[in-house]
Amino acid sequence: MNDDPILTEFPLRSFDKLRYADTDRQGHINNAVFSSSLETGRAELLYDPAAPMAEPGTVFVIVRLELDFRAEMTWPGEVAIGTAVESVGHSSFKLRQALFQNDRCVAVARTVIVQMNERTRSSCSLNAASVTRLSALQSAEPKGQSASE
Repeated sequence: MNDDPILTEFPLRSFDKLRYADTDRQGHINNAVFSSSLETGRAELLYDPAAPMAEPGTVFVIVRLELDFRAEMTWPGEVAIGTAVESVGHSSFKLRQALFQNDRCVAVARTVIVQMNERTRSSCSLNAASVTRLSALQSAEPKGQSASE
């Protein structure tokens, strides 16, 4: 049974063009590009110039990144990035993301992000507006996953 996610499961969808320079000596897209593509999805969520999520004096930092490769990506083409909020805490939240090429899931990732005060370098509470925006991007439990994972 294939339990890979599909792009339509994700409320936020982004796209990156794959470049020839992204390939490695095996002829497929280098693994570092997978992380860069995930960053595109996170940045579009967190740093939208029209509605920035971080309060002045705060930043978002990654404290955990799990990345599972499912298939190779090849050039030429593009990668679709699906992003959903898995959970929202007091000062942190967890994202679920997946990468797709030609409608095939090539990677899945989970990221824990903490809001940090730039001056004190310690975590700080998410404001109510951020919690509301993040909660609106929560998706249903992904297929093949249990609530305890």
